[in-house]
Amino acid sequence: MAKPKKKKGDKSESSRIAVNKRARHDYLIEDTLEAGLELMGWEVKSLRDGRVQLNDCYVFIKNAEAWLLGCHITPLLSASTHVVARPTRDRKLLLHRAEITKLIGQVDRKGFTIVPLKLYWKRGKVKLEIGLGKGKKTHDKRAAEKNRDWDREKQRIMKHR
Repeated sequence: MAKPKKKKGDKSESSRIAVNKRARHDYLIEDTLEAGLELMGWEVKSLRDGRVQLNDCYVFIKNAEAWLLGCHITPLLSASTHVVARPTRDRKLLLHRAEITKLIGQVDRKGFTIVPLKLYWKRGKVKLEIGLGKGKKTHDKRAAEKNRDWDREKQRIMKHR
């Protein structure tokens, strides 16, 4: 039996490399953008092996360029000997000028923060989904958790009826 064909906009589980689950908990995400990453060869090989952490990384803008800081890509043991592998080096994000200008305006005027959300493959290239978010207060986090628990409880009640 043949496999069903993938739809054009369908993102399979295999295309996802890493997800920053903490970002949606700590920030209220208003808008998302897709950015490319400028990577070295050993970093791409490590990404294929799933050796990346997005937990404590963030995006900042310097000289009209977007940079990803704190993203930890663990080098493979079989990395080349003539390459110095720095796991937490700053990586440049590839965005259009208009997108960078929009981000600068949102961060400066409205107090947003640029947060990396997930890393995935798209047509053989590594893409990073970044979000414009505002930090949640503690009571906002509790309210969101309370709503999530209530939705879960409603589903249980409806299932048993």
